[in-house]
Amino acid sequence: MTPDRYQSIANSPLGASVDGRGEFAALVFDASGIDDSARLRALYDFFHPLMRSLRRSGRVLVLAGVPEAAGGPRAATAQRAIEGFVRSVAKEIGRNGSTAQLVRAAEGAEGAMESTLRFLLSARSAFVDGQAVRIEAVGSEDVAVPEDWDRPLAGRIAAVTGAARGIGEAIAETLAGQGAEVLCIDVPAAGEDLSEVANRVGGTSLALDITDARAPDRLAEHIRQRHGRVDVFVHNAGITRDKTLARMAPEAWDAVLDVNLSSQERIDDALLGGGLLGAGGRLVSVSSVSGIAGNRGQSNYATSKAGVIGMVAALAPAMRERGATVNAVAPGFIETAMTAAMPVAAREAGRRTSSLVQGGQPVDVAETIAWLASPASSGVNGNVVRVCGQALIGA
Repeated sequence: MTPDRYQSIANSPLGASVDGRGEFAALVFDASGIDDSARLRALYDFFHPLMRSLRRSGRVLVLAGVPEAAGGPRAATAQRAIEGFVRSVAKEIGRNGSTAQLVRAAEGAEGAMESTLRFLLSARSAFVDGQAVRIEAVGSEDVAVPEDWDRPLAGRIAAVTGAARGIGEAIAETLAGQGAEVLCIDVPAAGEDLSEVANRVGGTSLALDITDARAPDRLAEHIRQRHGRVDVFVHNAGITRDKTLARMAPEAWDAVLDVNLSSQERIDDALLGGGLLGAGGRLVSVSSVSGIAGNRGQSNYATSKAGVIGMVAALAPAMRERGATVNAVAPGFIETAMTAAMPVAAREAGRRTSSLVQGGQPVDVAETIAWLASPASSGVNGNVVRVCGQALIGA
């Protein structure tokens, strides 16, 4: 039988997490050696006697391999089956505020796992649930272990679009709190709010309409002159123009696709073509669960957000060759000024149709982006991580 690869950290409850009342803060199991469906019983044998001892807001984490590289049909079958187990456990424990995740690590990726394990086992991943994260094998020289895990972005330059309010504001605050120097970008009409955010986080601001034909060149020149490079670029800016397709004006289609998708492509071309993304650079885009599942009245929005997912998949190999990464987050129902304006019934439905039975906060999206932006997350490339409390829509 194939030996399990993570024996030093798994296949026992986290002893350091026992809270003195006989409860566990986390249960971690190494399933990477399960190479036959008969061996899936090991999941039951480990978790069954311990599930009632998982405390509220606890964490379940299963480590596994990559099915496509499992070494045969039976092993691949068993490794794929683990995903159904994890997603089901997440739905069973969500009402207690607990989450379950699957981490699939390629052979040779063991040294690149720490950043991901720290995030998924911490309170920072509170609204990430039922996810399967893949970690690629990277050279030891490509894994940058921070001196201070509370400030892993120290010395890094980050840029965030749509930073004047809402989720973008939370991203700027979180990246700055973890040590980054943040360039806050938003439309000129939001200039006052943008300057306030930039001043508060100790960063700089740039008023820029990212859909302007000159925007990529203006942005590139600003970065070149003021910073010399950017280490993290977060594509957060986005708009909605919701109507059913039959009622949608062409202007509504064009505006949403341009802001949410095409502008990202143009900016990435300028950053990568101009050599402005620093060594070990990070591109992070904000997608949406609508881009995964679709949504009535959002054919334009869902198209743009699904396009973001496609862009991440297409860019990932080239980013790997650069020693950089590209990933996306896909928020679900997040409590913002926009959702506060929704009808009460729609808001409550958004909150209740997830395993955690609540909405997320902007900081939940921001913390997930900060994990993907970390220099220590070099093995996380080409992932789309839902920040939705395991929303039942599209799950």
